[in-house]
Amino acid sequence: MMNLRRLCLVFLLVFLPGDALAVGEPASRIVLSPEIVESLRSARVMDRAAAIESLGNAPSDQAFTLLKALQEGALYVSRDNNELLVLDENAKSGEFVISGETIPVTDKDGLRKVGTSNSQRERISSLLSARMLRHPDANLRRRAVAGLLSDAGRIGAQDKPLLLALLQKETDEDIRQNLALALALLAASDAAAAPDELIGAAALLRDNALPGATQALEKLKSSEHAGVAAAAGEALEHKKIVAEWAAMLETLFFGLSLGSVLILTSIGLAVTFGVMGVINMAHGELIMLGSYTVWGLQQVFPGQPGLALVLSIPAAFIVSGGMGMVLERLVIRHLYGRPLETLLATFGISLILQQMVRTLISPMNRAVESPDFMSGMWRLTSSISLTCNRVYILCFCLAVFALIYAVMHKTRLGLEVRAVTQNRAIARAMGVNSARVDAMTFALGSGVAGMAGVALSQLTNVGPNLGQSYIVDSFMVVVFGGVGNLWGTLSGGLILGLANKFLEPFSGTMLAKIILLAGLILFMQARPRGLFPERGRAAEN
Repeated sequence: MMNLRRLCLVFLLVFLPGDALAVGEPASRIVLSPEIVESLRSARVMDRAAAIESLGNAPSDQAFTLLKALQEGALYVSRDNNELLVLDENAKSGEFVISGETIPVTDKDGLRKVGTSNSQRERISSLLSARMLRHPDANLRRRAVAGLLSDAGRIGAQDKPLLLALLQKETDEDIRQNLALALALLAASDAAAAPDELIGAAALLRDNALPGATQALEKLKSSEHAGVAAAAGEALEHKKIVAEWAAMLETLFFGLSLGSVLILTSIGLAVTFGVMGVINMAHGELIMLGSYTVWGLQQVFPGQPGLALVLSIPAAFIVSGGMGMVLERLVIRHLYGRPLETLLATFGISLILQQMVRTLISPMNRAVESPDFMSGMWRLTSSISLTCNRVYILCFCLAVFALIYAVMHKTRLGLEVRAVTQNRAIARAMGVNSARVDAMTFALGSGVAGMAGVALSQLTNVGPNLGQSYIVDSFMVVVFGGVGNLWGTLSGGLILGLANKFLEPFSGTMLAKIILLAGLILFMQARPRGLFPERGRAAEN
């Protein structure tokens, strides 16, 4: 009887038009046979299994609805009239299967749930996937076959005729490849499969990154047939090499991503520290203000995280840059030439800014919503995937660096900043207003710190202590690259980010930071001026 049902299903799939089994198409209400109704009402597991197979063979929307109800545990039997009832999502009402009448449900005491076993739920999932694989929409078919592969354990020997029939009728090349992969997984678990079929399955599974593919190849490697075992062993070795390269490339990407974050948080500090010689311990709080700007604009534009994020880039520059100019005018301008006093003063300012945020907003972290274009993964190959938000942040870092470099080398302000950096006295003698340059430089560095906060809001929660996590790393990058040198900041941030990520798998996160700090101390003993030291008279001061 079961073989007859499967043959009928294959006949329907092969000879009926493609839209005959389309899910969601208008279909007349069928009258369930008494056998199916009685099987669904029955308490016996075998009876319900037979009813599930019968519903799977029925090309109608009502059969699809009943299978979904069984899968979700929403099919009941009324104790009053012994009729089948499908409850809605909220279990507030139900529809009788035979008559179609809808009734309110206030008490489930008068209902008996139609239960299903684990194997039956797996079979229902296979039948529902089969129906979706016949949908006229290629995108839905693609999602259905991807779901089938993600849970390869659902694929059984009873699905082989179905998959073969679908493969013959399918025109989309991507879906055909996935169907062939599903058949390869099925062949690998079939003890009666021919050796040639198993060798072909090993070739298909060779370049696939699904966990089920590796398990299937390991099973084929233990085959008694020498050709099958050799093909599976070669495929496993290939997968191992690909996995090692993929892991290395992903580590490289995460190292570049961390390096881009370090560059963003350090570049503003490099500008202010290099020009003014100010040890700004409030730099982390200026980054925090940029992150809170993103959160604030998302409150102004609810439901539009993309618009809020784009507007927050100039807004964060203005907010943090304005705060930096105020601090320079009120406090820092009075402490030039006294680095210890500037360190203590800016440390106190950082505590004031943190407490201000706790008082005015909240001491709790705030979650910032990422826009759709920054969510998800960017899949390069079946083994390599990159997170979209980190790709965007890496590009944003390069754009900010290019902008700051252009400002420093293509504008009047940049020329004056470089002149003051090299020799403040001579620059003043040439008519450069060093006080104005200091204020503009500190505002520029603070504004860039705010833009770094925009990027960090897409990686972590926004809170009063956000900047404290990056202030030490920022100073490390600036000192390592060379004080006041933009190229040094770029190279130093990338080197430290890559070194950190390549050390973490062997030493762990905390020990990797300790090793980097120790290495940096030793490096500074040999090159105290960093990777790109200043030259000329400025280097002697």
